[in-house]
Amino acid sequence: MSRSNRDLLVLFKQDPISQRAMEHEVEMLHELLYTVECSDKLLIAHELIDLNRYKIISKPALLRDYFRQHKEKPFVFLNNKN
Repeated sequence: MSRSNRDLLVLFKQDPISQRAMEHEVEMLHELLYTVECSDKLLIAHELIDLNRYKIISKPALLRDYFRQHKEKPFVFLNNKN
């Protein structure tokens, strides 16, 4: 897995922590965020609420098409299913 270009602020309970332990924690956080931020999992976890047509779109293929259009429409909301 390639190194990500992101800034993370990591707070530890223990004061003295080794550099290797800190790098391990940051790498584990990166792996966790990488799997969560994947577009397929993002599309599964969200739905689109379109108040203009009174529809809820939850199929990942339709959501992907909507996001590729790069058009923001009024009264269309992205909702997290959790």
